[in-house]
Amino acid sequence: MTTQTVRGRRRATGPASEYPVAEAVMTVRPRDAHRDARRRRGLFSQVTDFASASGVGQKAGIALAATGLVLTVTVPSTGPMVATSDTGSTAAASVAAQPEVSAAASAKIDFNRTAVATKGDPDGKLKQLLSAQSAGTITRAASTGSLGAPLEQMVTASPFGFRVSPITGGAGEFHRGQDYAAQCGTSVFAAASGTVTFSGWHPYGGGNRVVIDHGNGLETTYNHLSSSSVQVGQKVNRGDVVALSGTTGASTGCHLHFEVMVNGEVVDPLGWL
Repeated sequence: MTTQTVRGRRRATGPASEYPVAEAVMTVRPRDAHRDARRRRGLFSQVTDFASASGVGQKAGIALAATGLVLTVTVPSTGPMVATSDTGSTAAASVAAQPEVSAAASAKIDFNRTAVATKGDPDGKLKQLLSAQSAGTITRAASTGSLGAPLEQMVTASPFGFRVSPITGGAGEFHRGQDYAAQCGTSVFAAASGTVTFSGWHPYGGGNRVVIDHGNGLETTYNHLSSSSVQVGQKVNRGDVVALSGTTGASTGCHLHFEVMVNGEVVDPLGWL
């Protein structure tokens, strides 16, 4: 109940009514499951991840102002399309122009890869060996395989070294080379490139004989030939036919007697073949 005062104001005559209490509304926001993970990661990592995921361009510069330093980071593009500013439309990222390839409708295209093959250079290996040192100082491990086969088929008939003489039957004869079985008239090849220094009759049992000088003390000889096709002073290449096998001189049958000489001394041909 109220009364009116002289000044026109109303004064309460009874107890004041209590003000309504506002009802408290408690709303629980859902917790972000990734919030803690983002807090643990630095600002730089969060920015670069966002830029990479949203495709901000091939070379977007991100300036981070921290303690007075400006850091510029290049973020790779994640796709061929990037978003433009303002409108949100997409534009094609710049790519290298590709040449147009056309073919007739009936053309057949082979996608098989071309075979790649390499071929060794045995003459180059031999030349390198001989240019670096005298043939007499070359080890067997280095020389093996540097000479080519003098016959297409190498069938050993008698090895290098001491043996029983096939002519006299006596023991202890020193065999100066390797004998390889070959029918008379079989092609004999130069074991390496060189110069012919002898082509003729050998007076000490070799019969028709060819000698090729390969340089720096290395020579090869071919013996008991039925004929030769080279002359003294002639240059030959590895694999050239220089003669035909035979049974001339101190021989008991058609074969090739092949020798390797180093500084005038015979050595086992197997150390070079």
